[in-house]
Amino acid sequence: MKLLATGKVAFLYNVRLFNWLEETTMWTFFHKMGSPRWFYQISGQWLPWLAVATAILLLAGSFWGLAIAPMDFRQGNSYRIIYIHVPSVFVAMSGYMIMAVAAAITLIWKMKLAEVVMKCCAPIGAGMTFIALLSGSLWGKPTWGTYWVWDARLTSVLILFFLYLGVIALYEAFEDNVSASKACAILSLVGSVNIPIIHWSVEWWNSLHQPATLKLTEESTMHPDMLYPLLIMIVGLYCLFGVLLMLYTRSEILVRERGTKWVKELVAQKIATN
Repeated sequence: MKLLATGKVAFLYNVRLFNWLEETTMWTFFHKMGSPRWFYQISGQWLPWLAVATAILLLAGSFWGLAIAPMDFRQGNSYRIIYIHVPSVFVAMSGYMIMAVAAAITLIWKMKLAEVVMKCCAPIGAGMTFIALLSGSLWGKPTWGTYWVWDARLTSVLILFFLYLGVIALYEAFEDNVSASKACAILSLVGSVNIPIIHWSVEWWNSLHQPATLKLTEESTMHPDMLYPLLIMIVGLYCLFGVLLMLYTRSEILVRERGTKWVKELVAQKIATN
């Protein structure tokens, strides 16, 4: 009888805890994030501020890195492409992880907004990866004497580019959005194993590519005059990714929700305003 009473108390406690969680702000925020309408409204408020911050960071970082930062004693001025190459690699890898997380949410909770974010991440991430590959090749010519080698780091980043293109192509191959989302979610999750390979490739294999310049657990070997503009460019490119993702997601939401009442009211309001 004591065990039954204890079990009943534990059950009632868990029910109350679940009800409390439902009422908390974070839990409510999580449910709101699944609403395309709520995201469209809140992102419209964030976009101007994020766009201004992006412009300031990119202008300041590029001017500092390209015009003010000192010349490298070994590579000369060719090293300055680092201010495009390194941030684009960071954002390309992070973009894929965002896509993979959105894919997991799509498969588990079937949130429409996560499905849209997963789709919209692919072309933006592919563009960032292309910039990373192109800038790396241009940097490699004066540094290594060649534009391309089948190096572990370069090859794994090229695979990342193909994974992005695969997700884009897979979406176009299905007429049904539900089937397309499931297929793309699976590909996104499977392809996420490539991210740690990219990160650790220079440590696991003999690589022509130099080891990571920026490490969380160690102090950077870069001079502060070179390091600070690089950090600014990294933050700026992350902000740019956020701006592009918001814009593309908002556009996709309008296309998918065009039959809903709130979108029709929004269109009517825009027409009346113009």
